[in-house]
Amino acid sequence: MKAVICPAFAPIDALTWGDFPAPQPEPGELLIDVVAAGVNYPDVLIVQGKYQTKPPLPFVPGSEASGRVAAIGEGVEGFAIDDRVVAFTGTGSFGQQVRVPATQVWPVPDGVDLAIAAGISITYGTSYHALKDRAALKPGETLLVLGAGGGVGLTAVELGKLMGAHVIAAASSADKLALARAQGADELINYAEEDLRERVKALTGGKGVDVVYDPVGGPMNLTAVKSLAWGGRLLVIGFAGGEIPSIPANLLLLKSASAVGVLWGNSVRADPVGQGANMRQLLQWLAHGAITPVVDTCFAMTDVVAALHHLEGRKVKGKVLLTISPAS
Repeated sequence: MKAVICPAFAPIDALTWGDFPAPQPEPGELLIDVVAAGVNYPDVLIVQGKYQTKPPLPFVPGSEASGRVAAIGEGVEGFAIDDRVVAFTGTGSFGQQVRVPATQVWPVPDGVDLAIAAGISITYGTSYHALKDRAALKPGETLLVLGAGGGVGLTAVELGKLMGAHVIAAASSADKLALARAQGADELINYAEEDLRERVKALTGGKGVDVVYDPVGGPMNLTAVKSLAWGGRLLVIGFAGGEIPSIPANLLLLKSASAVGVLWGNSVRADPVGQGANMRQLLQWLAHGAITPVVDTCFAMTDVVAALHHLEGRKVKGKVLLTISPAS
C-alpha cells in the first residue's frame, strides 16, 4: 500500500510517501480502508521522537482515521464489510489502510461526512472525557478554557456550553476568540493583551472558576490554578506551549482544589465500554447537528509535511485533516 513513512526520528521534512507493507488484521482487529485522517499535535512530536511513546521504526504515523471496514479479524462481532467507521489508531492512519483493535472503532451514523468524522475522536473524545468523566462538570458551573482557539480548546468550549456550563474562552488573538464565541463561549479573554487572573476575577465576581481546561501548559498554568474557585478542578490536557509546569501543592490545598490528568487514548484502552459510550454519544450529537466541528484546513495526504508544519506553527484554528484517494 501507499503510506506516509517515518524512517527515523527526525525533523518533519524527513517523512516520505511511498510503499509500505499492507497491514493484516489479527484476532480482535479490523482492517480499514482509510478515507481521511485527523492531524494532531502529538503527531508532530511522535515523528521527531519527542513524544512519551516511540513506535518501532520504520512506521506510518497518524493517530485517528475514518473509512470503511475492509476486513474483519477473528472474534470481532458487530461490524460488517464496508461499514462506515471512525477509529482511534495510535499510529498508522496516514496510509491507504490501517488495522485497529475493534474496541477503538465506532460506527459513523448515516449522513455524517466521513472526512469530518476523521477529526472527531481525539479532540472531542478528549474534551468530553475530561469534562464529563474527570471534572464531573455540572450545569451552571464556570469553565475556563485556555488555548480556546485550537483543536481541542474549541471542542471544550462547544461541549462545555452543551453541558450547561458558563464558558470563558481564553486565547492569544482576536480571531481565535471570535471562533470560540461562534462555538458558544459566553465570555472572552485575550491573554496576550489582558491580565488573565484579573479578568477572571472581574468576570466571576472574585469567586474564580470551577474548572480550568488547560491544553497549553507553561506559565499560564500557574495563573489558571490561582484563578480556581473553592473546590475547583484543573484539567491537565497537554503542553502545546512546550513547557511542562510545576503546580505548587499549597495552592491546591488552600482552595481544596484538584489537579486532574487527562490522557484519553489510554482511557480508551483501559475502559473501552465507557469511552465507547462517550464516542457514540459524540457521533450522535454530530449527526443531529448539536456539535459542529471547525475545520481549519484539509490537505491531501501526500502533502503531510505541509500539514504538520501548519500545525506546528500554532496558527491553526480548528482541525487539520488529510484526505486520501484509493489510487494515490
